[in-house]
Amino acid sequence: MSVPFTLALHGGAGTIPSATMTPAKEAAYRAGLARALRAGYAVLENGGAALDAVTAAVCALEDDPLFNAGRGAVYTRDGTQEMDAAIMDGRDRRAGAVAGLFGPKNPILAARAVMDRTPHVLMIGAGALKIARDAGLDFGDRDYFFTQERWDALQSTLALQGRDDGDASRKHGTVGAVARDAQGNLAAATSTGGMTAKLAGRVGDSPVIGAGTFADNETCAVSATGHGELFIRWATAHEIASRMRHRSESLLVAAEHVTLHDLPKDSGGLIAVGADGSVALPFNSEGMYRGMIGAGGVAWTGIYREELVAVEG
Repeated sequence: MSVPFTLALHGGAGTIPSATMTPAKEAAYRAGLARALRAGYAVLENGGAALDAVTAAVCALEDDPLFNAGRGAVYTRDGTQEMDAAIMDGRDRRAGAVAGLFGPKNPILAARAVMDRTPHVLMIGAGALKIARDAGLDFGDRDYFFTQERWDALQSTLALQGRDDGDASRKHGTVGAVARDAQGNLAAATSTGGMTAKLAGRVGDSPVIGAGTFADNETCAVSATGHGELFIRWATAHEIASRMRHRSESLLVAAEHVTLHDLPKDSGGLIAVGADGSVALPFNSEGMYRGMIGAGGVAWTGIYREELVAVEG
């Protein structure tokens, strides 16, 4: 007998401050989240695997220039774009990741290729690009990945010369998805352009298994977003799974403790789905683009601390 399936996703904790968010911009973000939710739902509704659902959802977010991943990736201090991504299968902890990548339109597919086509977990540089080419992935040039908004964000960030203006949307963002399929299997996927004006060569938590991405059928699947260095140092995703495994905590208790008590304030948030299908979406920043969808097919989205709302269409 099949069990209900669940998909949750995030579009980053680096949200536009609520005071400057326009109705049109909010509607665009919610629509983008809903499109990604429905892409993953289409897989799960037909009995597909959680791994394929998170892949489809993250690809949809990478294709949307509103989000800091794939086409919407931010720029380094040198004016280049370097993307990270990871995917993990909760059935056997298989995982694939890439870091510092430029070229593949969907970095999550490059991470998936590493998992499916090599004995390795994390690849960088020319080797990672070769795996992506051998897998037949679509590549984009600088014009494809250029967005005026991201370029302007780099210029304004550089102009601040290290001063903090409190605008998290200028600094970082990530996309990710977690799912439990009808067979009870879990999966997680995360993709990011990193931090605006980061040093070239910087790698965040997204491709680090156990930090920004983790999945294990016995506990949970997690995808994080925020200040990557902190998520690496706190081994955030694995810490949640460990609290569930060793302290018998529920997903919600474990996820909220790590996010709201362990991690420093304003560091970001995460999405998680448990082995029982439960969902947690905690964050300690002003907002986090997020959403979820279940067997009923209703896409629910949120940005700030309001309750999730259904998105029509």
